[in-house]
Amino acid sequence: MQTAADAGDAATLLAAVPAGRRVALVDPRFVGHVHALRLGLTDPRFPAATVPGALTAQPEARGALLRALDRTAAAVGAGAPVVEPDADPAPEDRTVPGRIAVALEAEGTAVQRPALGSLVAAVPTDPEQEAAAVAGLTSVDDEAVRLRNAVKAHDGFFTTYCISPYSRYIARWCARRDLTPNQVTTASLITALIAAGAAATGTRGGYVAAGILLLVSFVLDCTDGQLARYSLRYSTMGAWLDATFDRAKEYAYYAGLAIGAVRGGDDVWVLALGAMVLQACRHVVDFSFNEANHDAVANTSPTAALSDKLDNVGWTVWVRRMIVLPIGERWAMIAVLTALTTPRIVFYALLVGCFLAACYTTAGRLLRSLTRRASRTDRAARALADLADSGPLAQGVATVAPGLRGAFTAPAVALLGTLVMIGGALLLPYGSWLTVAAAAVYVLLSGLAVARPLKGALDWLVPPFFRAAEYVTILVLAARSDVPHAVPAAFGLVSAVAYHHYDTVYRIRGGTGAPPQWLVRTIGGHEGRTALVAVLAAVLTHTSGFTTALTALAVAVALVVLVESIRFWVSSSAPAVHDEGELA
Repeated sequence: MQTAADAGDAATLLAAVPAGRRVALVDPRFVGHVHALRLGLTDPRFPAATVPGALTAQPEARGALLRALDRTAAAVGAGAPVVEPDADPAPEDRTVPGRIAVALEAEGTAVQRPALGSLVAAVPTDPEQEAAAVAGLTSVDDEAVRLRNAVKAHDGFFTTYCISPYSRYIARWCARRDLTPNQVTTASLITALIAAGAAATGTRGGYVAAGILLLVSFVLDCTDGQLARYSLRYSTMGAWLDATFDRAKEYAYYAGLAIGAVRGGDDVWVLALGAMVLQACRHVVDFSFNEANHDAVANTSPTAALSDKLDNVGWTVWVRRMIVLPIGERWAMIAVLTALTTPRIVFYALLVGCFLAACYTTAGRLLRSLTRRASRTDRAARALADLADSGPLAQGVATVAPGLRGAFTAPAVALLGTLVMIGGALLLPYGSWLTVAAAAVYVLLSGLAVARPLKGALDWLVPPFFRAAEYVTILVLAARSDVPHAVPAAFGLVSAVAYHHYDTVYRIRGGTGAPPQWLVRTIGGHEGRTALVAVLAAVLTHTSGFTTALTALAVAVALVVLVESIRFWVSSSAPAVHDEGELA
């Protein structure tokens, strides 16, 4: 820490700091809570941030900060204002750090201003202001606010009332022992994998242990985010691990339950894969809708307005959050039913609960889309095209085929292709080449659906239809094959493909775009994989070669996707994804 006499001296001192380090300016008259300074000066997610009387800049914003300081020194020397009086935004913080923050924004550098709530951060200029600041400082418990803010603002009922009241203290315990959020995330994954192993024993004691361990894993899953918010130790890797491990834990637990059921004489692999397919399709509905509408112009809807009104009534907020069966409620249900019942009942409850939740959320999104007056942006259309995951076959069709006009043409064509594919897999004789013909029709219709930019009111339905077609086709063909271990192999294949689709979502959400096209082409796109599985079912009818082929395909997809994904997320180009997580 060094003291500068003026803006020019501050610029000189900052220029001497090594280029790769964060720097901060704090007015020596600053009065405030320590956590207010933490929020303003230590959050790693933003290139620059400020609270009244203090400003910080990451290495990428250092150049802009030094230029702003030089301008400040020149303006003061010339007797001119540091920032024009009519500047937009006008500086509420009249201190040098506050004025420089506005100058940074005028140059194009984003400056984060964290919400302080009851925390005090002020630069008093007279005894009366100083007394008021000191009074506010002593009346607010800094640590209590820090603990309260560690909990995510919008969470499910079970998490809010059954987990967070004590998990925040576990987060503080971890922080005081210098444990990182990534270590807690990893502990949550290991605990869930042990729970899956306990469920795989197929014994009542194993099921009871699995239920308890699954709840412990969820507590740790909540703790990692709370630890990140408590200690402001966010990282791109942490956000990716948290999102990825949630899916890995849930799918591993489904597999553990299915293995345990088989050991007990009840084969529920079809139900396990069905639960995974339903959950993944439900998620892609949410992702597609949000990407299609979050930056839409004139984004208004009577349905959305009604939803906002209901969110202001306490009991409706919790009912609506519980109806969607978020991860807290879902895992609690799974844990309790595992301990008390059988895997078959667990999967029945999951399928019914997730189906009702999917109907509720999808109906709401349909109503919003049909009543919304909005213009979708090119960015939204690009995001939907990336979420569609079209491979070389569909892209080839889209290139040569004329785009079909009509407000609802794209989702209608995608739905038709989905029905043809699933209907062929389900109703045609197993192993028939007519199923391959249905796959060819699906490829053609998939290309037609994406031949024009996806800017229609319901075009966000295109990716969910494609996910349903691929996942359900794999499930149906594996289930109808009557080949030993075909469904577990299909479970592995859908898991690998689902990882790719979730990875695409998180990259788009981080602002870096979808995975590279070479990756999509290499793994075939949704239509290529679907057609390949149909061909394998026809060629390897009722033979163990079908299981081997599905396993080989699952391993190949997993290896290609994981290697490229890990390479991306540990690289410097990975996005700074904020740690807000997903309710579902």
